[in-house]
Amino acid sequence: MQLRRRHVPHAEVVAEATATVAEAAAGVRAAEVRAMTVRVGVGKAADTQLAIEKATRAAKRNMIHLSLTKNRSIPFNVESKYCASVVEIRPSPGRGLVAGSSVRSVLELAGVTDVTAKLLSRSKNPINNARAAIQALKSLPQIQ
Repeated sequence: MQLRRRHVPHAEVVAEATATVAEAAAGVRAAEVRAMTVRVGVGKAADTQLAIEKATRAAKRNMIHLSLTKNRSIPFNVESKYCASVVEIRPSPGRGLVAGSSVRSVLELAGVTDVTAKLLSRSKNPINNARAAIQALKSLPQIQ
């Protein structure tokens, strides 16, 4: 099985999830916005745009290199657990990308096309699901 290295020179930014987090302390209500970008980066700030910029910087620091097969799939099954999220990613030649939630976004931006991904946990946390997918992709062999 021949593997080839895929490098994306620029980080594509997609705001996957934004949430407003409010907190009351000493009678003052403070609101923050939390944003998650795919290529997993999380940033929190008082403004949505600042949160997305922080998340983008964090995502650029955490980029990984993938070794894909000729048909842009992965060479074998990988499974990973991050916090309560468990994800399994299997190669499936000819089926295209079959995945749900934030795992699909991670795999699309990584350039993986012929895989099936399954969330084996009941966790609905998109950040942990995306990080579990990244951790599974990190466990693949790397070509130098």
